[in-house]
Amino acid sequence: MTKIDDDFDSGGPPLAARAPSPHLAALSKKARDYARNARSDNTRRAYDADWRQFSGWLRRQGLDPLPPDAQTVGLYLAACMEEARGHTPLSVSTLERRLAGICWHYRQRGKPLDTSDRHISTVLAGIRRAHARPPLQKEAIFADELLAMLATLEMDLRGIRDRAILAIGFAGGLRRSEIVGLDCGPDQSEDGSGWIEIFPPAGPDNEGGAMLQISGKTGWREVEIGRGSRPETCPVALLETWMRLGRISQGPLFRPIARKNGGVSPERLTDKHVARLVQKTALAAGIRGDLTEGERRLAFGGHSLRAGLASSAQIEEAHVQKHLGHASPEMTRRYQRKRDRFRVNLTKAAGL
Repeated sequence: MTKIDDDFDSGGPPLAARAPSPHLAALSKKARDYARNARSDNTRRAYDADWRQFSGWLRRQGLDPLPPDAQTVGLYLAACMEEARGHTPLSVSTLERRLAGICWHYRQRGKPLDTSDRHISTVLAGIRRAHARPPLQKEAIFADELLAMLATLEMDLRGIRDRAILAIGFAGGLRRSEIVGLDCGPDQSEDGSGWIEIFPPAGPDNEGGAMLQISGKTGWREVEIGRGSRPETCPVALLETWMRLGRISQGPLFRPIARKNGGVSPERLTDKHVARLVQKTALAAGIRGDLTEGERRLAFGGHSLRAGLASSAQIEEAHVQKHLGHASPEMTRRYQRKRDRFRVNLTKAAGL
């Protein structure tokens, strides 16, 4: 009778107990890289900060993070809402994000946390009931306001880059991370989240434009950006000018510029630059002059470009939803600051 290999018959020892072959070691490294890429850089940074906050609170209470304990997490959620000297209660949305970060870290340790446990779910429900408020939304920037913002920028290389960022961000309805995550082409960087391809005019009825491939929260999507009516405000023309003068043909599309020599860095801009740029140019253009300077800084951010396109586009809602990459029409409507409200009047339709 043929001898059956005992290891094969019983399934053998787990992979972790075996001496890894070079191939398995390489696969292990690749698997870790894929796992890291399961979340965006911003999400990972936020989740890491959430875990540090939670771990620090546990240490101060003389508690251990492992094994996960639902009652302890419930106490931590309540502690986050305390108003004490030097401590401001978190918003409900921030608290929910912090809980998501804690859960994610526990899953990475193979010790999932049961958030349906009453010690967490009832505490969180009570916090929502007591403290929840409508979400604060950034002010939308409309087309005429965007033109005023573009006019505040210098015509040097930095100003040309920033013009392209604002115009592409608005016309594409992009998140700020999607703007700075663009590369000049596919597979050109490890940290890119999309790329751009520029098409020349192809006839009297096809003026060409830019096609963006974006990896977002709902997967990959295509974003078409057509050419504008004037070169000084056309998103595609502004982008072409930036790429030509910045000598950018490979790798990250939007990059820092050195203050000393004006040279273009090979690195990628951070998404914080987009938020600061929107705030700075909105202030310079005098948008929402009825607000104080401090209020205006809080009112505008990267999402102002995205909300502006969603609110300005006079086309079917389904097209806006697809362009923004939203999974539901309800999410798209949250971005539309000037919808045609009360067009359907159920009061009159009911006979009142």
